[in-house]
Amino acid sequence: MEFVERYNGSGLLIEVEKILYEFKGVQHIQIFQTKSFGKMLVLDGKIQLTEKDESFYHEMLVHPAMLMHENPEKVLVIGGGDGGAVREVLKHDPKEVVMVEIDENVVKACKEYIGIDRGALEDPRVKVLFEDGLEFVKSCKDKFDVIIVDGTDPNPISQALISSEFYRDCAKICDYFVTQSQSPFAQPDYFKSIYKNARFKNKAVYLGFVPTYPHGLWSYLIASDRREIVLDLNVIKERFENRKIETVYYTPEVHISAFALPRWIVNLIS
Repeated sequence: MEFVERYNGSGLLIEVEKILYEFKGVQHIQIFQTKSFGKMLVLDGKIQLTEKDESFYHEMLVHPAMLMHENPEKVLVIGGGDGGAVREVLKHDPKEVVMVEIDENVVKACKEYIGIDRGALEDPRVKVLFEDGLEFVKSCKDKFDVIIVDGTDPNPISQALISSEFYRDCAKICDYFVTQSQSPFAQPDYFKSIYKNARFKNKAVYLGFVPTYPHGLWSYLIASDRREIVLDLNVIKERFENRKIETVYYTPEVHISAFALPRWIVNLIS
């Protein structure tokens, strides 16, 4: 059996051994056992993660912003129902993590059939809320050191999470904000929309490699209305070592180099 994700006249084919779980609710959730990539989560036909390379994505989403902050004690994760982002956040030993996920079924299915959170969602420092991220941020009175948006490809459920309104509300309540920003190669329109709508005083794009995402090249946007986007290797290395963080993909050197953009991407956002 084969699973194919298609995008713009191309696609990725993955050999599947069996379907472990399927449910249609807020989203169409599928969990597969694949031949080469371990378990795989698919939402509305789009690959969200495979066991083999999910750390490539989650580490690059989480650690740059967390390490730019000198003491990230309170963190908000929007989306991230598989628990991978929260797992990485906890490596920084924060005092409180709030995860806001719109689809409770994603959390339940991932806990039962995949388990990449490795118990993170049961940690007493973690509060999981099942509600709309846009509405949560709009009415939120709390302040966070870091906000991390781990959303799906823009669709009727997640489209609001790339709106200028959402970014404006996030900017009011955090020191650093980071979101995945799609593939600039396979999804340039989405990428440009995210960059344009994120009207923070300071913002920067950085890149990572995730083999099972469209064409492998993935992007992230870090931003702040309160802080500079400072890239100091010595500072990042010191914080990384002091926090005793273990990773598969991320290193402080990868962190710094990820912000060096190819000319064609600079041109997309100029």
